[in-house]
Amino acid sequence: MKELPIRGAIFDLDGTLFDSMGVWTEVDRAFLSKRGIPMPEDYHDEIKCRNFPEAAAYTKTRFSLPECEQTIMREWFDMTVNAYENDVQLKPFAYEYLFALRAKGIKTGIATSSKQALYLHVFARCGIADCFDAIVTTEETKPKSYPDVYLETAKRLGVPPHECAVFEDILVGIKSAKAAGFYTVAVEDESSLAEREQLRAAADRYIVSFKELLSF
Repeated sequence: MKELPIRGAIFDLDGTLFDSMGVWTEVDRAFLSKRGIPMPEDYHDEIKCRNFPEAAAYTKTRFSLPECEQTIMREWFDMTVNAYENDVQLKPFAYEYLFALRAKGIKTGIATSSKQALYLHVFARCGIADCFDAIVTTEETKPKSYPDVYLETAKRLGVPPHECAVFEDILVGIKSAKAAGFYTVAVEDESSLAEREQLRAAADRYIVSFKELLSF
């Protein structure tokens, strides 16, 4: 394994550490189907880099829904909470890689659009609750089309961007993190396969599995 040139590691959750994007795709489909709306091909890509309030506002506007944003978010949360409590797992070798980083004294953080009430269930069930030195959400900063969530996480880690790696599965996140001076690692996920070649071109490194970053 070629060691990454880092003192800090910042991870996205859904689609990067968590094998969870299938849950969100089904939620999107079921939410729209309940209203008699077929899910457009571009809808998931349009909302996956937005935080909850922004995704709700976009959805309400795009489909002219009568519900307020808070009602939409509550319905989404209720549809996903059971999966996060019981079913969502870590990506293969993510657990091992996190603990390998911790053993080397590399600070680790989270930069996510997910809600705490969802991801804490996975942290506890999968044994990684104590793995992170900082957790920042896009609800505190800006969407991932801006680098703010990564910059704030690096600030809380006490590590400058050029000494941090950002692990992401979405192209917009890779691009904004790289533009801000981070080393970027694109993590393959089924939901982003259509962007695979663009991710390969944009990121400093592209991995199919965290196993590629481990020494055995």
